[in-house]
Amino acid sequence: MQITDVRVRKVAKEGKMKAVVSITIDDEFVVHDIKVIEGEKGMFIAMPSRKSTDGEYRDIAHPLNSATRDRIQTIILNKYEEAMAEDSESAE
Repeated sequence: MQITDVRVRKVAKEGKMKAVVSITIDDEFVVHDIKVIEGEKGMFIAMPSRKSTDGEYRDIAHPLNSATRDRIQTIILNKYEEAMAEDSESAE
């Protein structure tokens, strides 16, 4: 599995959620609405989720193991940092 595209949409309002990301896997499958969140221990991703009838949120799509989650998170956070750096350069 290769992540072949990452699209970062920054969130304008203040808060913990910093961006919403879409990834393309193997140029064949897209996952939308992955959130980039600033937590107490640093940045992390939250997979797309939906609120169930019992009020809990459940992931709609997610990696099956932690190694895959770590790989996806690293790629997304690197792209997010690149997007932030480009914004600060263009603001100068």
